[in-house]
Amino acid sequence: MAHAIMNPKVDAFIGRADKWQEEFEALRTICLDCQLAETLKWGNPCYVYQNTNLVLIHGFKDYCALLFFKGSLMSDPHGLLVQQTENVQVGRQLRFTGLKEINKLKSVIKSYILDAIQIESQGLQPQYKKSADFPVAEEFQAALDKSAKLRKAFESLTPGRQRGYLLHFSSAKQAKTRASRVEKYIPQILDGKGIDD
Repeated sequence: MAHAIMNPKVDAFIGRADKWQEEFEALRTICLDCQLAETLKWGNPCYVYQNTNLVLIHGFKDYCALLFFKGSLMSDPHGLLVQQTENVQVGRQLRFTGLKEINKLKSVIKSYILDAIQIESQGLQPQYKKSADFPVAEEFQAALDKSAKLRKAFESLTPGRQRGYLLHFSSAKQAKTRASRVEKYIPQILDGKGIDD
């Protein structure tokens, strides 16, 4: 099977990596063998199927990984897919700690990529939790109840921005911390901005 076209931006990314160079190169080869288009997104090698992001290569301190954008829809016959944190709804990672592991699992990795391609070609879409399914910190609920202007501003944010705030507010263990987080972000919500804008 012929390789898909290599992207010079990915060559540069791998060349600059201070860790995982050989592993990135091996994962890249596997992705290209699956006839995926190669690009750079969010500063990482990204592999695309019919103009849709399918899988991303990224490195961390203790492992490198293939991130499948619709990983929650994939079958996981070997039990290898990892949900990065409990707040990640759909993406799943295949994690590796060395080149030997990647080489040993080459055919398994390929089967996971082919599964992801199958999901995409069938047009399957993940079910995301609605913002209403996330807990609302009582301090934020009190602020919403007190200000119709704040409630309207919050409701007009995109679902992703709403979730970002809800997760940030409710993740604080202490009421004092939750209250100060809410206080800090009210002006941003009123400006129609997300937590990271």
